Amino acid sequence: MPKRTYQPKKRKRATTHGFLARSASSNGKNILKARRRKGRASLSVSK
Repeated sequence: MPKRTYQPKKRKRATTHGFLARSASSNGKNILKARRRKGRASLSVSK
């Protein structure tokens, strides 16, 4: 039986889905904008 797909790492999670990563690209900025518009409690995994 192979191991499960998700092997969590905090550093990897933050660098790919974190606030700074989202702010860096234009598409990421659009994501943040959309989440702000929706009124999300948390915009990204790291803030």
